[in-house]
Amino acid sequence: MDINDDPTGFTSRLTIAQARTEWDVQTAFLDSCSYGPPPRRGWDALQRSLDEWRAGSVPWPQWAESVDTSRELFGRLVGVLADQVATGAAVSQLLAPIAAALPDGAEVLIPEIEFTSGVYPFAVHADRGVRVRTAPLDTLAEAVDESTTLVYFSAAQSATGEVADVPAIISAAREVGAFTVLDGTQAAGWLPLNASEVDFLAVAAYKWLCAPRGTAFLTMPSPVTVAEGSHPRRAEFFDRLKPLAAGWFAAGGAASYGMPMHLADGARAFDISPAWHSWVGTAPALELLLDVGIDQIHTHDIALANRFRTGLGLAESNSAIVSIELGIVDRSWPGAPDRLDAARVRYSQAGGNMRFGFHLFNDESDVDTALNAVTDYATA
Repeated sequence: MDINDDPTGFTSRLTIAQARTEWDVQTAFLDSCSYGPPPRRGWDALQRSLDEWRAGSVPWPQWAESVDTSRELFGRLVGVLADQVATGAAVSQLLAPIAAALPDGAEVLIPEIEFTSGVYPFAVHADRGVRVRTAPLDTLAEAVDESTTLVYFSAAQSATGEVADVPAIISAAREVGAFTVLDGTQAAGWLPLNASEVDFLAVAAYKWLCAPRGTAFLTMPSPVTVAEGSHPRRAEFFDRLKPLAAGWFAAGGAASYGMPMHLADGARAFDISPAWHSWVGTAPALELLLDVGIDQIHTHDIALANRFRTGLGLAESNSAIVSIELGIVDRSWPGAPDRLDAARVRYSQAGGNMRFGFHLFNDESDVDTALNAVTDYATA
């Protein structure tokens, strides 16, 4: 996958400048790694639904419609059909059925700095011999071997912002018949992703997709893709893959009481009962991202991140996330955290690093504000 290709196939209807007017951030907000502030259309829709809930003025199915709207919009965002998208609340919850379907003694290969929510769903199966093996992200493809059952990795790492070589890792996994699970939580919204290239794509929507916390997506292969799999263990795996949290919503509206069981077809069977209002705020945010186009957002975000890197004397990169070790900050720019706080620059710390995330609502003035605070340029 070329990260400059937009799998949505959409022509941008909004410029970055036009889209930025939908945000009301009052500071240099560079912390999309932690959460994404909502566009006004998402915020307004959420507030209307909360007012309706408070007044008891509408039936709940009106809010629930936002789940399928979000499902369809997310599918367009990552290049798959809506019936290949399951909806949930968190990445770890959506990964649980995948981990449970692994055979006893399976090996899961992950990057050594992978975020916990992508590790523990597999690690908890150690009692039946499931092994989690780690390798550096930059050599993850080379670490895949015949013992590897599944490869789980983030398109952009949470702690470092490092962008994975997705095509190389997918190719290595296919050679040995291993499954691939891509986490797009720190990438979807600024990095073009093509979900059809991997077996599963998991994304929490409250970061770069600028949605309320409590909405997440999992893309799954179509039945045709599963049937066409050439490796014998693929069929065995998908036979074991079950919607472990199946409830009334997994029935697709076909059942509310008792037996017999009527699960929805495809990924829809893996849905959990939705937190209505969070989905009401999610759909408009996805709509806006599609209106702008991920290719345009990608170009904008990378340009801002590289402006920041260049200003600090760092090499340019292909990530919208700039991560700097705290030890380097202490040596090169002593007092930078206090100056950033004083300048009201929002950033975060994770894994011993300072993280700065640049998104479509940011502009060059945000970069310069952060640069001046880190380097103390204004008082030098």
